[in-house]
Amino acid sequence: MVTHLDINEALLQEALALDDQTTVDALIETALREYIQRRKRLKILDLFGTIDYDEDYDYKQQR
Repeated sequence: MVTHLDINEALLQEALALDDQTTVDALIETALREYIQRRKRLKILDLFGTIDYDEDYDYKQQR
């Protein structure tokens, strides 16, 4: 898919210097994958404290 993006050149050069990606396309794909992974982890963290559990449950008892 061809998309025109207006990306800050300084940010792009800094990102290319920090990563081992050789093309801008690969760099952007890596950045998008990392962004998606981070957002998914943050959504999981939002669940912290909202799930009820039985404090007396002994998982070793079923062994």
